[in-house]
Amino acid sequence: MSVAQAESIEDIKARNKELIQEVLKAYPEKTAKRRAKHLGNYEDGKPDCGVKSNIKSIPGVMTIRGCAYAGSKGVVWGPIKDMIHISHGPVGCGQYSWAARRNYYIGTTGIDTFGTMQFTSDFQEKDIVFGGDKKLAKIIDEIQDLFPLNKGISVQSECPIGLIGDDIEAVSKAKSKEYEGKTIVPVRCEGFRGVSQSLGHHIANDAIRDWVFDKSEGKPVRFEPSPYDVAIIGDYNIGGDAWSSRILLEEMGLRVVAQWSGDGTIAELEATPKAKLNVLHCYRSMNYISRHMEEKYGIPWCEYNFFGPSKIEESLRKIASHFDDKIKEGAERVIAKYRPLMDAVIAKYRPRLEGKKVMLYVGGLRPRHVIGAYEDLGMEVVGTGYEFAHNDDYQRTSHYVKDGTLIYDDVTGYEFEKFVEKIQPDLVGSGIKEKYVFQKMGVPFRQMHSWDYSGPYHGYDGFAIFARDMDMAINAPVWKMAKAPWAA
Repeated sequence: MSVAQAESIEDIKARNKELIQEVLKAYPEKTAKRRAKHLGNYEDGKPDCGVKSNIKSIPGVMTIRGCAYAGSKGVVWGPIKDMIHISHGPVGCGQYSWAARRNYYIGTTGIDTFGTMQFTSDFQEKDIVFGGDKKLAKIIDEIQDLFPLNKGISVQSECPIGLIGDDIEAVSKAKSKEYEGKTIVPVRCEGFRGVSQSLGHHIANDAIRDWVFDKSEGKPVRFEPSPYDVAIIGDYNIGGDAWSSRILLEEMGLRVVAQWSGDGTIAELEATPKAKLNVLHCYRSMNYISRHMEEKYGIPWCEYNFFGPSKIEESLRKIASHFDDKIKEGAERVIAKYRPLMDAVIAKYRPRLEGKKVMLYVGGLRPRHVIGAYEDLGMEVVGTGYEFAHNDDYQRTSHYVKDGTLIYDDVTGYEFEKFVEKIQPDLVGSGIKEKYVFQKMGVPFRQMHSWDYSGPYHGYDGFAIFARDMDMAINAPVWKMAKAPWAA
């Protein structure tokens, strides 16, 4: 049974339904009933993808989700380069999240930037018994002595902090006062909170609202505002993504006053309420602060997608629509400038990738945003799903996927392997945990969380790299030597 070889949409839907039922048979009745709500076919014309989401994972299954600490420290706060982020708790969480997401930045590490450094309070048994507030205060003092050019500190709470009731807020306030109003942000992102890393995003957004925005109100503006100021929100500069996006915005005449949070600084966060427009890349992780700025400061926001030339053109025009004719003309000028390059990239790689089938399973926005880039190369996404999506993510996904696409939310390791085995895609795009499983199955794979040590993938320059990498993965000679089980 291979959905990839099906001849009609109705045939694909029937086969997908049969495949889902086959997978569910492996579970106990109660578990199968719960998991069935997370698996389905996309039906053309429906407002969402027809699956349940943002629900606690079932104990005992191999979920691929992360925790609230990962969402706060690993996604939102970690890339802010001139702050020091303390992983407050046992050493393991900090070690696991140490520079794993390739958030590029400019600066001198250890002097004025700290993105690839790891700071931990290294909790021991005595800290659990007697509390860690004094230890945290001492660490902040040591940081001030050793790294005096840091512009702020965040305290990223791990699970024990919430369980033992340490008062990180009191320590942060006291130390901020001691160091003449220094920004010290306590973040209650203990891993046990919520059902996935998604709540960590929300908690981190709220911490910025409460401990950065509210604190900076009334302070003089550090730059001279212009009518064309924008802030890039939710781009973490993985492999240089934010830089390739920024180039296009500046070429069309806009001024980027902040990057949230890849290659970003605390001063940029503080300046954002003065922007004229927030352009939002990762909706899931940063929609909360975007909505807050719209409600409190009257700053509009719009989502954009810089994966692939079709979506880039659409997004540039969408962003330009918020400004005057100067910016609208600038957008058309940028589109015209890069069109020959994109035509050349497509002419080179589309003949090698036309008709190839792709299955995706990622977090954030990529399960939908990258679909257009694949389609620009003549490829087809036959299955997609999210680790930690909410219902509004699946509503947005309905604008990208085709009728009959297999949808899987919080897919388990067993389900994903079975889906790939039966559908037999030409490429799987997912995370590091899945990479080696599928490569050992003989299936070409790209790591779509951090671009498999490549990138950027955003923007026109990024699309050329994206096309090269997909071709390199699928058409590598190695697959003639390592065949998939169904081809053996």
